Amino acid sequence: MMAIQSLRTNDCVDEVVDKYANMVYRLALAQMKNKHDAEDLFQEVFLRYISKPRTFESEEHRKAWLIRVTINRGRSLWTAWFRKNEPLDESLVAETKVDIENDLSEYLALLPQKYRPVIHLFYYEDMSVREISAMLDAQESTVRTWLTRARSILGEKLRGGPPNE
Repeated sequence: MMAIQSLRTNDCVDEVVDKYANMVYRLALAQMKNKHDAEDLFQEVFLRYISKPRTFESEEHRKAWLIRVTINRGRSLWTAWFRKNEPLDESLVAETKVDIENDLSEYLALLPQKYRPVIHLFYYEDMSVREISAMLDAQESTVRTWLTRARSILGEKLRGGPPNE
């Protein structure tokens, strides 16, 4: 199979997708709460990457762009979803099991949407508070507050037992 050539800096799109696919998918899953929406977000991020020619200063710049687009598009999709949909009846929610890859992902999915990217970037991508602050265009103190609040919520959830009980 012939690789698609990017218009950016002679990068092969296939190589970029191979290199960053896991990172983008994990971040999309952390934001979207289920596999199907995460896959849609994943595809949209790489479609945006392919569709508009852009030049990156470094691999870190490319990685930051992919993270930023994943977070922004995830937020947009959530906002659009909540505007177009009515909340489910609580009895229906109790009967529905969200398809998440592992137990920790289930707990992360219980976090408010604004905390999920911060937790993901800090723990899964090993980014510092300073890097997350720059990535999300938030003050470092705000990022630390979000991390503290998310940890507190996760602690309460973990002490309360498995999320599906």
